[in-house]
Amino acid sequence: MLATDRAYEVADVEFDAEGVALRGWLYRPRDAASAAPAVVMAHGYNCIKELYLDNYAAALAGAGHVVLAYDHRNFGDSDGEPRQELDPLLQVRDYRNAITFVQTLDGVDPERIGIWGTSLSGGHVLMVAAIDRRVRCVVAQVPTISGWQSTLRRIAPPALPGQRKAWDADRLERYRGNPPKTVPMVVDPDAGGAASHASADAWEFFTGKDAPAEDRWRFEKWRNEITLRSLEMYSEYEPGSFVERIAPTPLLMIIGETDVVCPADLGLAAYTRAGEPKRLELYPGGHFAAYTDQFERASAAATDWFAQHLQPGA
Repeated sequence: MLATDRAYEVADVEFDAEGVALRGWLYRPRDAASAAPAVVMAHGYNCIKELYLDNYAAALAGAGHVVLAYDHRNFGDSDGEPRQELDPLLQVRDYRNAITFVQTLDGVDPERIGIWGTSLSGGHVLMVAAIDRRVRCVVAQVPTISGWQSTLRRIAPPALPGQRKAWDADRLERYRGNPPKTVPMVVDPDAGGAASHASADAWEFFTGKDAPAEDRWRFEKWRNEITLRSLEMYSEYEPGSFVERIAPTPLLMIIGETDVVCPADLGLAAYTRAGEPKRLELYPGGHFAAYTDQFERASAAATDWFAQHLQPGA
């Protein structure tokens, strides 16, 4: 990918993450008078950067930020095995690797680094901001707060013992050298069946079935599968437990009022626990509205927050 705009230019980029090549897009403001602040971003659960991440990157780059938008290891254009497996803690480490990479770039002020995350990576940035003081500003959009609590809302309690047996069986098969078991990410609610995300809005978003014609390209590389172990590791992930440790790093949380994928009530409770400075942007709609009809509102809030805390004079 190589493109130019009146305000910024975009190029493909690759960087090392402890032996794994991660790939993405680097946005640079054009005609920057001095070293610019930078923002690192990645997408959510089984998402690739093409699923509207470019729109957020463009908004931030247009406001004067260098932006790195990359695919998580094992997904999209990035390397890593097994494919389609998400390990939340490895993804957190990769955010930190991405920060290091961005700090080495010409034209970047290494002392003014922000991070942006959405959905699963919205949880990642809470954790990274709490433990990595190189981060000077953070935006967590529709974030995962508790993998366990979210799992309990996706899997009926009577089905949990069977799910645990499936995880244990998969672990044994892996030990024997067999490939990891995969499950669908989404399933047509009219057809039924098991999936990682069985909701109707997830089916509509990830399949792009209702996307306008000009956006159909975004879904061409996306794969409707995830390793079974990914569900187990997600259930063990508790990024919300770090929220009290983020301050004094400025925190913006963007939450959909009716989000059930990353439940809004969990996000609001986490926001209450966070220290100052902080800001809440609560938009009408569900989880995936942040990428579609609520994009302008969500991106404007993020752009303003980064400008307030990263631009010269902040």
